[in-house]
Amino acid sequence: MASWAALSSSIVEYFQGEDFYRCGYCKNESGSRSNGMWAHTMTVQDYQDLIDRGWRRSGKYVYKPVMNQTCCPQYTIRCRPLQFQPSKSHKKVLKKMLKFLAKGEISRGNCEDEPMEPTMEDAVAGDVALINKLDIQCDLKTLSDDLKESLKSEERKKGKSSKKAESNELIQSQNIEAKLGSGEPSHSLGVLTVPKPGKGADLSKPPCRKAKEIRKERKRLKLMQQNPAGELQGFQSQGEPRSLFPPKARSNQPKSLEDLIFESLPENASHKLEVRLVPVSFEDPEFKSSFSQSFSLYVKYQMAIHQDPPDECGKTEAENPPNGPDCGYGSFHQQYWLDGKIIAVGVIDILPYCVSSVYLYYDPDYSFLSLGVYSALREIAFTRQLHEKTSQLSYYYMGFYIHSCPKMKYKGHYRPSDLLCPETYVWVPIEQCLPSLENSKYCRFNQDPEAVDEGRSKEPDRLQVFHKKAILPYGVYKKQRRDPSEEASVLQYASLVGQACAERMLLFRS
Repeated sequence: MASWAALSSSIVEYFQGEDFYRCGYCKNESGSRSNGMWAHTMTVQDYQDLIDRGWRRSGKYVYKPVMNQTCCPQYTIRCRPLQFQPSKSHKKVLKKMLKFLAKGEISRGNCEDEPMEPTMEDAVAGDVALINKLDIQCDLKTLSDDLKESLKSEERKKGKSSKKAESNELIQSQNIEAKLGSGEPSHSLGVLTVPKPGKGADLSKPPCRKAKEIRKERKRLKLMQQNPAGELQGFQSQGEPRSLFPPKARSNQPKSLEDLIFESLPENASHKLEVRLVPVSFEDPEFKSSFSQSFSLYVKYQMAIHQDPPDECGKTEAENPPNGPDCGYGSFHQQYWLDGKIIAVGVIDILPYCVSSVYLYYDPDYSFLSLGVYSALREIAFTRQLHEKTSQLSYYYMGFYIHSCPKMKYKGHYRPSDLLCPETYVWVPIEQCLPSLENSKYCRFNQDPEAVDEGRSKEPDRLQVFHKKAILPYGVYKKQRRDPSEEASVLQYASLVGQACAERMLLFRS
């Protein structure tokens, strides 16, 4: 997003008509269609309103797909971080990162089979594993640990025979992790599962939950040995009873996203990861000092992943209203520093109501860490953190959801999430949209046939024009110019940006 300091207003140059270009998803040479404009300057409120009408930026170019004509309709998608719970696949990625940081363990799997790499058109990170269903009830880490604990118990009883079983289970567990990290469906594996009630469960074996309770008991006993007075301060502070066996309701509670991301590491951890938020401005000393390293990483990423030349980095300045987040609004880089080296950069926009993911680039040498998924989860957690200070900032925008492109469906697994209706610009839960998208690429999600675009342009003469260093309403401008050929372009622009933005933004006319 460009600097807005000059006039404290957005100044845009609209390109009449529609652009035809090669689709990055279905590879149709001229099937992708969009309207676009160049943002000489852009305020965060204007961009917030534009993305809520289906616009998206790539650098200073802001574009809106022609939804009912483009080959692959791109629906704006947002996640609701306050209700978000990581899926089993997400937990696998977080666990993989923790194992790498703690012990240096690398689970490479089939990295080349990750379902997608981000494109400049889509401009959002994502190498998330494809899953068929979001399951927030099952903690995969706990399940794996419980199985291992059960096997250890059996080992003490049966000796060598159980050692073989444990070895097989461990191999299977590693295969599962590699496959899920690579995006391959888990049903292709010989997964060790817990039998369902009434379907041949071996009642002679201890249930998984009991193993978890045993671990908690051991932890409590250890704390009591360290503290003869028997005051379990660490547990009492969390409101847990002194009983060695916690209530089942408590043990069933899934870990939060923050618990999984910020799980403590041992003092002798193999690696150190630090995430720094840096405003995209050469006036910021941290951005300026790290720019060379960040730019080199970008070039390496573009050449290795997309074979594209790097784009020019645009200077931005943050807006810092008193009721906003401490970091201010605007464009930022989230730099991922591993052992003093930048291995990934997430480009994000912090806007009045959301964090908008723009792009991710990373060192291909670290593809085994699934950095697209990891960075998205960190950005969701960051949105929740900003919400604590700025209550209206409560959404995470992931760019475009393209149901017709199998590799782009992964965004639908960050739930709960909503899709933007391309006709009325209201948000609709994605579960309600999917049945329609199965039948047609282009859909109106608003089920009310009488509903209209409430933010549509109703008074185009009030649109603001910037002409010869003067600001004037379009109604006055068109009388001075008396050029009817411009009217079609201006009216098209007004209909696409809506009345509010048309009155706030300045349409540049030469």
